[in-house]
Amino acid sequence: MGRPGVIDWLKRTETPPHIRHEDEQPHIELGGEAVPIALRRHPTAKRLTLRLAPDGSEVRITMPRWGRTADALDFAHSRTDWLAQQRAKVPKRFAIRDGSSLMIGGEEAVLVWDEAAPRRPALIDGKLRVGGPTDSIEPRVQRWLERRALGLFENDAEHYCTRAGLTPVPVAITRAQRRWGSCSEKSRIRINWRLVQAPDFVRRSVVAHEVAHLVHFDHSPEFYALLDMIYEEDISRADRWLKEKGRTLYASFG
Repeated sequence: MGRPGVIDWLKRTETPPHIRHEDEQPHIELGGEAVPIALRRHPTAKRLTLRLAPDGSEVRITMPRWGRTADALDFAHSRTDWLAQQRAKVPKRFAIRDGSSLMIGGEEAVLVWDEAAPRRPALIDGKLRVGGPTDSIEPRVQRWLERRALGLFENDAEHYCTRAGLTPVPVAITRAQRRWGSCSEKSRIRINWRLVQAPDFVRRSVVAHEVAHLVHFDHSPEFYALLDMIYEEDISRADRWLKEKGRTLYASFG
């Protein structure tokens, strides 16, 4: 008879009532809703760390390689109230229409629909002017923002690759709901298009972060030394903005 799996072992243990296992995916009850818990073992982690995905879609726990899954789940359960408070802060989605207020590059812009204006949006003096059918404004504005984002990301990546002594790599946008950027291979980086809404120093910090991963695919001291070298501003300020305000970037668009 084979050795029982971790999930089977967990199911035999006493589990707090707010944590359950469905299809081998742990959940926690927050505000009457089951929210998945994503567990990640990290080779350099010394302790458990807990955070909520920017869009509130999952609870994330980073744990040492030697950590026990049951301890991680107990840790999440012990912070149920805090997690529920954080999730309540996630902005409610709103539709994009005439008169909507948007953030572009950290600055507020008001969307103005004008029947005589072109279908393609144009940012003029703090107003995003757009014409065309009113029922397709939101997807057209999103496509415009994504094109704008890609251009900015490509310029940022070329700049930071040059500072790191690297040949510039291709850049793509991602519509991920849970990550700001990724570097899945040594020849391409992906950046969340929603960062086009954030202040420039925040967007650039994420691009610099992923460029540093082209050299160090970890979060070692060497990685942070390179990041500090290529990023011109205070990385802790950018990280703090994302932690405190990053969820606001999910308040609009699907």
